Amino acid sequence: MKFRSASAVAMMAAASLTLAACGGDDSSGSGEKIKIGVKFDQPGLGFKEGTKNSGFDVAVAKYVAGKMGFKEDQIQFVESPSKQREKMLAAGTVKMIFATYSITDKRKAQVSFGGPYFVAGQSVLVKSDSDINSVDALKGKRVCSVTGSTSVDNLKKKQPALVPQKYDTYSACATALKSGAVDAMTTDDAILAGYSNQAAYKGAFKLVGGTFSTEKYGVGLKKGDKDTCTKVNSAIQEMIKDGSWEKALKENLGADYKYNTTENPPKSLETCA
Repeated sequence: MKFRSASAVAMMAAASLTLAACGGDDSSGSGEKIKIGVKFDQPGLGFKEGTKNSGFDVAVAKYVAGKMGFKEDQIQFVESPSKQREKMLAAGTVKMIFATYSITDKRKAQVSFGGPYFVAGQSVLVKSDSDINSVDALKGKRVCSVTGSTSVDNLKKKQPALVPQKYDTYSACATALKSGAVDAMTTDDAILAGYSNQAAYKGAFKLVGGTFSTEKYGVGLKKGDKDTCTKVNSAIQEMIKDGSWEKALKENLGADYKYNTTENPPKSLETCA
């Protein structure tokens, strides 16, 4: 009888643990894990090396999740490629996405957004010893961007005489820039700053030409998730207010990164509906 009682107790305990592990993400952070989508291949923003995720997007995600009651060991980061983000949110694969996810009207038809937590703009990266100091100076210069991106096309509207160079990845563009195979690369200034701040390129590059577009990086949420949106916005406002936002930006994109101070920190957040 004693043996059967002990077994029964063990079975009850196991059942209790099984029940506790079931269910989706718990927004109160009461022991459950929360799945958050980030990039794995954008240095300074969302980057995974070994088992470690780092970058400004990741830092903001950790802060927001923390304010929602989740400890770092309760966060599971999931790679969120650009083309899959809307599907991942709709399917519930992730609860939130922090992945240089620009807020647009087209995307808002499919998902909800919290934030923005940063406002980026397209810019140009050149070698630190380059005499290129403006978009006008790109006349006849080889400018790299990623295949499928509209960045070079946007830039050609300002300097039609540049020479487009398309590579498969921004990492390949950065390598080509350092070697001199191209004269410049272009995309969002925050992404460029992330590459510039990598140890392999420290001091090798500089941003020029200011910014000439507006990209509001928002927190992607499942369509209609007003409750999470409200919590996200509250956490972002607190992160800005207590200095954590500025600290995370400098640590991940470099203390010398000159971001748009007119737009940042963001003053107007999305209405949660």
